Amino acid sequence: MSGQIISLPRTGKEPAGCASKGQSSCGSSQGPGDMPADIWNKVKDHPCYSEEAHHYFARMHVAVAPACNIQCNYCNRKYDCSNESRPGVVSEKLTPEQALRKVMAVASKVPQLSVLGIAGPGDALANPHRTFRTFELVSKALPHLKLCLSTNGLALPDHVDTIADYNIDHVTITISAVDPEIGQHIYPWIFFDHRRWTGRDAARILHERQMEGLERLVAAGILVKVNSVLIPGLNDQHMIDINRLVKAKGAFLHNVMPLISDPAHGTHFGLTGQRGPTPIELAAVQEDLEGGAKLMRHCRQCRADAVGLLGEDQGADFSLDKIEADPVFDPQVREIYMSVVAQERADRHAAETAARQNAQEGRKPLLVAVATKGGGRINQHFGHAREFQLLEVDGRQVRFIGVRRADNYCKGGYGEEDSLAAIIKALEGVSVVLVARIGDCPRQTLAEAGITVIDDYAHEFIEASALAWWGRVNQAGGRASA
Repeated sequence: MSGQIISLPRTGKEPAGCASKGQSSCGSSQGPGDMPADIWNKVKDHPCYSEEAHHYFARMHVAVAPACNIQCNYCNRKYDCSNESRPGVVSEKLTPEQALRKVMAVASKVPQLSVLGIAGPGDALANPHRTFRTFELVSKALPHLKLCLSTNGLALPDHVDTIADYNIDHVTITISAVDPEIGQHIYPWIFFDHRRWTGRDAARILHERQMEGLERLVAAGILVKVNSVLIPGLNDQHMIDINRLVKAKGAFLHNVMPLISDPAHGTHFGLTGQRGPTPIELAAVQEDLEGGAKLMRHCRQCRADAVGLLGEDQGADFSLDKIEADPVFDPQVREIYMSVVAQERADRHAAETAARQNAQEGRKPLLVAVATKGGGRINQHFGHAREFQLLEVDGRQVRFIGVRRADNYCKGGYGEEDSLAAIIKALEGVSVVLVARIGDCPRQTLAEAGITVIDDYAHEFIEASALAWWGRVNQAGGRASA
C-alpha cells in the first residue's frame, strides 16, 4: 500500500492561531428510506446530488471542452485565472490524454474523489469528441468514479444515447428561463443548425432543445440536475415557472444559483450594472420554491477545473507541471477511506438521533451558521472560514438551507477589520455561529452586532450539536446566547 494517509478532517483540538496586532488571539440528508434503492446508490457518494455526501466526498472537473455554442450574458470564459472561483474559469486546458493523467494523479492523492465531471470551460456537448474520449479513458482506468457532465442543453438531444452508452448517470442542464421573452435577455445568441440565431428565436430554440434533452435523459434513467442563474429583476419572479416545469419533466434536483456580476469579470451583466441577488433575496426565492422540484442548497458554483471537497479547491496542486508522468492509483487506499466514511456516517446518524430524542418542540425555527472543513463536524477556526453552512433548527428538525460566503477574517496572522464587517453582513439573520475556535476580539465585535459565536461544540457532529444548542436555548427561555 502507498504512504497515503487516510483520514477525515481532523476532530482533535487544534492549536490557536491568527494572532492579532498586539494581542494574543483574534482569531437534509436523504437516506435510502427516502428514495428507491437504485437512486440512493447513485447519489449517496455524489457531493453535488446529496447534501450528506458533500461532507465526505470530492469532485473533480477536467477542462477539456473549451468551445461553446451559445453566449450567456453572465458568462466570460477565461483562462489562466487561478484566483477566480466561478464557472467558466480555468488555469489550463487539457487534452483527453492529459485529463486522464491528471485524474490519475488526483485519485492517487485524494481518496475522497468519487466524481469526475466535465463542465467546460465551454460546453461539454459542444466538444463531444473531447468529452466522450475523456470519459472513455477515465472509465477504463478508474471504473469506480461516477461520471457527470454539464451542458446548456442546446446539443443535448443529439447525444443522449451516447451519454447512456458511457454510463454517465448524472447530467446538469443550465436552464435560466423557460419563456423566450425572458430568455432573449439572458442569451444574446446561439449557434445551431449551421447558423447563428439571435433574440427571441435563439431563446425559443434553446428552450425547446433543453426540454427535449431533459425528457430523453429522464426516460433513459439518467439523473438530471437543473441549474438556474438567479438574476434580480429579470428572472426572479420567473423562477417558480422554471421550477414547476423542470419538476414536471422529471428533474431530480433544482439548483438556484446567484448571479456573479463583478465588473472585473468582464461579463455583459457585470459591465452593464446588473447586480446579483443578496443572500436574503436568494433564500426568499428558494423558500418560494419549497414543495416544487427538490432544491440543491449546497452548491459552490465551482470552476471548470475544480478539485476537492465542495468549498475547497486543490486544483493548483495538480497542474500538469506538478504531477507525476505516470501516477499510480492504489484501490486499497480508497477502500480504507470508504470504511472510515461508513463508520463516520453511522456515528453521525446515531448522534443526531440521540439529540433529537432528547429535544423538545421549539417555538420557532432559528438560523444556525457553522464553520466546517468537512466530515460533518464543527471543525474550523472562525478566522479561517471562507464560508458558513446555514441550518434551520426548530428543536426536532435540522434543515440545511444554504451557504453564506465570506473572506477569511485572519490573513497573514492578522485580523482584517474590513473582512469582519463583511462577515457580519453575511451572517445577517443568524442566531448563533458554531465554530471550533474563536478569539476574544472578533467574538466581542460580533456580539456587539447581535451575533453570538460559541466554540462549546468544537469537533462534534454538526446536526447533533445544533439540536443540543437549541435545547440549551429552550431551557434558558429562548435566549439565543445561552
